[in-house]
Amino acid sequence: MPKIIFIDHANERREVETKNGTSVMEAAVQNMIPGIDADCGGACACATCHVYIEGDYLSKLKEKDDMEDSMLDFAENVQDNSRLSCQILMSDALDGIEVKTPESQ
Repeated sequence: MPKIIFIDHANERREVETKNGTSVMEAAVQNMIPGIDADCGGACACATCHVYIEGDYLSKLKEKDDMEDSMLDFAENVQDNSRLSCQILMSDALDGIEVKTPESQ
């Protein structure tokens, strides 16, 4: 099973394993990762699962669609590596992905 490494704003690391096809947001909620509220439940209708993708993993993700891009307008401190974790589906290619949660969330 692929691993996700969640890093909070204080650089505390939490590693979780999840099944392929599970969103990063779902894995965070299932493992009670702080900083990912997921108010809309993964419907891409809010920005409470905003994360920063660390390292080379950003290039391995599918492109943001218009809906995700629009929802990121509601997030604070958006950066070039900002994504909504509900839109990232885990696969073996993403094993070890590092996801940083913003301080403001």
